[in-house]
Amino acid sequence: MTNLVLQNARIVDPSQTMDEHGCVIIKDGKIAASGAKAHNQGVPEGATIIDLNGKAVMPGLVDTRVFIGEPGAEYRETIASASQAAAAGGITSAIMMPDTDPVIDDVALVEFVKRTAKDTAIINIHPAAAITRQLIGEEMTEFGLLKEAGAVAFTNGRNTIQNAQVMRRAMTYARDFDAVIASETRDQHLGATGVMNEGLFASWLGLSGTPREAELIPLERDLRLAALTRSKYHAAQISCAMSAQAVKNSKDSGAKVTAGISINHLCLNENDIGEFRTFFRLSPPLRAEEDRLAMIDALREGTLDIIVSAHDPQDVDTKRLPFADAAAGAIGLETLLGAALRLYHNDSISLLRLVEVLSTAPARIFGLDAGSLKAGSIADIAVVDLDMPWVVKQEELRSRSKNTCFEGARLQGKAVMTIVGGRIVYQDDNQ
Repeated sequence: MTNLVLQNARIVDPSQTMDEHGCVIIKDGKIAASGAKAHNQGVPEGATIIDLNGKAVMPGLVDTRVFIGEPGAEYRETIASASQAAAAGGITSAIMMPDTDPVIDDVALVEFVKRTAKDTAIINIHPAAAITRQLIGEEMTEFGLLKEAGAVAFTNGRNTIQNAQVMRRAMTYARDFDAVIASETRDQHLGATGVMNEGLFASWLGLSGTPREAELIPLERDLRLAALTRSKYHAAQISCAMSAQAVKNSKDSGAKVTAGISINHLCLNENDIGEFRTFFRLSPPLRAEEDRLAMIDALREGTLDIIVSAHDPQDVDTKRLPFADAAAGAIGLETLLGAALRLYHNDSISLLRLVEVLSTAPARIFGLDAGSLKAGSIADIAVVDLDMPWVVKQEELRSRSKNTCFEGARLQGKAVMTIVGGRIVYQDDNQ
């Protein structure tokens, strides 16, 4: 294990409420010291010293909503290719959704993901297991065995459990195993044919819309069930102001609930669809600008807990279609950090809060050993040039699929080095 000293850096670590100039000392794959006084620890014998010239050092990003094709759709994304893309984006840990073929709903599939990740991935890949068999929403999976095998959360991925009794039972079992239920909420009937946000712009484009209530109604049901069962519930991906208010109300009443939002819904709105651009066909759909602004406020104030990439690779055959026929989803591992830094550069959110929602908070919510630069922590680190300008170019993306919402976007801020377990797994070619 290489010993490293990252000196002359801006250390940003929400777990210590730290934003100061100093250094980080890594010894045997763990953090030995960090901050302004870290140099007092001395340099480990044989350590490599790297002068960062003021670049930011932060805990590696933790992305808790990542769809990967393997097993079953390796042509879209493999665990190996996803890890390469993630490392280039400063992500050191990712939670993989169970929407695979076969579905991750038994111990053998959890073990397959862990084994494949150990053999081929350069970051930490953690499997989430399905709440119900085949993601159908009827028969529950074996929570205890799946958690023991290594599942870090339970979710039906893109699917919403429509049966309230099944969801109540799942939350009760999850509580008994101290597990998190993560759910994306969408009513199967309300706005079932919708392909974008319901409103005036959808009418102009001649497209069917999905009302905000299609997300809100099942969300409010889940929040009430979470309070009833006293379980840990995570609203995986909400998109509108009404949903944020519902989460706030639930938190204020004492329920153990958390909520996430995709970077797409913080940086984009329904107008970006433009002339039927299918890379902007997402689920939930991009909302109105007033929703986007309200969600930034909710993130800053603590109603929203984390930002996710919602990385969902789709191939050319499923995207090069009329907008209404195209598959929903966009990749996001490599652009998550750069897009999120827009919120820092325009003074919407402080850097400390941004790192918290990208790293420290998701690690805490899902019980991962990550998200901190405290002494003794595993050395999972992102070194970021906060001011580095770059343009997202499809041909340079490491993901096997290229369906990014940020094609051609000019971003400011990029991971220039990613360290996992004390080892440098990514370094920008220009550094």
